[in-house]
Amino acid sequence: MTIGIVGRKSGMTRVFTDDGVSIPVSVIEVEPNRITQVKSVDTDGYSAVQVTIGTRRASRVTKSEAGHFAKANVEAGRGVWELRNEAQEAFEVGATITVDVFSAGQMIDVTGTSKGKGFAGGIKRWNFGMQDATHGNSRSHRVLGSIGQCQSPGRVFKGKKMAGHLGAERVTVQNLEIVRVDAERNLLLVKGAIPGAPGGDVIVRPAVKARTNG
Repeated sequence: MTIGIVGRKSGMTRVFTDDGVSIPVSVIEVEPNRITQVKSVDTDGYSAVQVTIGTRRASRVTKSEAGHFAKANVEAGRGVWELRNEAQEAFEVGATITVDVFSAGQMIDVTGTSKGKGFAGGIKRWNFGMQDATHGNSRSHRVLGSIGQCQSPGRVFKGKKMAGHLGAERVTVQNLEIVRVDAERNLLLVKGAIPGAPGGDVIVRPAVKARTNG
């Protein structure tokens, strides 16, 4: 199946292979994804599945959201996500998608929101080098240096790497391997790190650039 799934990052741990090799893994808790809407090429111009996870108090659900969930006969969740259905597989409103759509050894892409680090300087944000610590440099050790030319063009070009807000961006890590699928506890164990802090929502999709043997 080529559809993705929405889960929550629980943290990191490690697992051991039969020959004693330690593998660091990220743990993704995947609650059953309840389908709230199915979009098709004929009616919407593209094929996708809209899902929700978790629960939300009725007092925290807007009237438009409540109507949308009621139409699908689905319990109101804590958010709505849309997953492209490129293969145009058959899905029904009200059905659920679980971790069973993935298998151990499969390559995936994981999308999440990176940890926010607030306002950061050029050295931390862009990996710039520092200026001299001595030799006459008294107050510009971590200053960027030149940010452009003088009279021509007489301005700073757009996109110049400078100090600013770091993190809290949508990030996708590609070609991660699934080490284990725990269907009983709704867990995915993924080799390596994934974006975001523990408790953050992530989207897991089959890898779009997966390497094929041969």
